Amino acid sequence: MNIASMLILVFMAVTFIQSGYDKVSDWRGNVTWLKEHFAATFLRNHIPHALVLILLLEIISGVLCLAGAIQLLFNRSTLLGYYGALFSCVALILLLFGQRLAKDYDGARTIAIYFIPAVLAVYWLS
Repeated sequence: MNIASMLILVFMAVTFIQSGYDKVSDWRGNVTWLKEHFAATFLRNHIPHALVLILLLEIISGVLCLAGAIQLLFNRSTLLGYYGALFSCVALILLLFGQRLAKDYDGARTIAIYFIPAVLAVYWLS
């Protein structure tokens, strides 16, 4: 078992499951903040739909990463972890696109930091 892959999968599981939980538990607050954040972009009228897409990707990513970590631990299989890392990369690319579109370069930089271990996980688990 590659302990680095295991740690990254657990890291991404915590990150995405918590982020998804935050979106569900404070849906209205997130929609309100995002409408302001994207007011000057073509996304301004599509915030709830975009948020549902991101929420689904985050939940899928988090659950697959968690299941992948468990699978890696018990049968040394990398299949679920690989798909969890791949979905994580897709979610992060969409989040990065949104931050760049909104000209939130600090937010984009933060997402880029998360993207590095996600890509490493895809590489290590492939």
